Amino acid sequence: MTAPMPNRRVAVVLTNLGGPDGPDAVKPFLFNLFNDPAIIGLPGIVRTPLAKLISSRRETSAQANYNLMGGGSPLLPETLKQADALSARLSETAPGDQTRVFIAMRYWHPFTEQTAREVEAFQPDHIVLLPLYPQFSTTTTASSLKAWREAYKGSGETHVVCCYPDADGLVEAQARLIRQTIDKAGDEPVRVLFSAHGIPEKLVAKGDPYQAQVEATVAAVVARMGLTDWMICYQSRVGPLKWLGPSTPEAIQQAADDKVGAVVVPIAFVSEHVETLVELDHEYGELAKQIGCSPYLRAPAVGVEPAFVSALADAVASALETPGTAPQGASAGRPCANFGACPSGCAKTRRAA
Repeated sequence: MTAPMPNRRVAVVLTNLGGPDGPDAVKPFLFNLFNDPAIIGLPGIVRTPLAKLISSRRETSAQANYNLMGGGSPLLPETLKQADALSARLSETAPGDQTRVFIAMRYWHPFTEQTAREVEAFQPDHIVLLPLYPQFSTTTTASSLKAWREAYKGSGETHVVCCYPDADGLVEAQARLIRQTIDKAGDEPVRVLFSAHGIPEKLVAKGDPYQAQVEATVAAVVARMGLTDWMICYQSRVGPLKWLGPSTPEAIQQAADDKVGAVVVPIAFVSEHVETLVELDHEYGELAKQIGCSPYLRAPAVGVEPAFVSALADAVASALETPGTAPQGASAGRPCANFGACPSGCAKTRRAA
């Protein structure tokens, strides 16, 4: 392997969804979300008024959810912690580089366009786009990458980490947090429920590799821990379309019927936000109480777990050695072998493996 050139200027851009930072931001955040063609695949002349309608109708209930977290989303503060931890780790592993870690959010501040201007001013030699979505989906990673390509006009060679569903550090961080949570159940039997954000089934039918990559993450964690009682489920369903299942409420009901408790794991979320702190903790926690699923425990998101931060640093190092788009992890490209929406670089890496 050729030694890296010293004194490279490297911009690492962490991409994520974003979240409203206060009550007044809830409605415009929702509008930005639902006006994304990756979320609602309709022509703009139809999608935009529909997004306005949905955001108006959901504003009050969404504000109530964010009020449970102090009025706004913790996603940006959580991501800032991850950026700081990654920056410190990269200073240790690549001291010869001048590396800066940036944050680009899709639907709220700091928007992709704002971050693109900041990266342009940095004048990097290399840019590493590192989505904080371990599993690739057209609704998340692809949308963020498209927004970046449209916004960035500056210097530097771009490297993209399209996915890292079975990266060793991610798997180890998940396993450690799950073990800690299972220990809280004592001698009571529990089932581990791996809860991922759902997407419509039709997207998978069209070639989205998200479900296959969620399954790859779970398989790696299950193998590392030797779990025998577990289930994959999906949360956050909205709209009339058929979504991936079983749903997390259905999985909790099944655990209650089987007379075991539940350890719920946010397997596709790397930060705490409304889907974990409200949906999993409050809404599904209340459901578990009502139907007698006890104990009901929730493993934390991986956040700034050292193993996860190391996985991100490894992804940056690997990306800098790889032109274009590529996955990170032992078999990251293989779970989407038969899915047309898999980025082309992922397919090239898979063929070379």
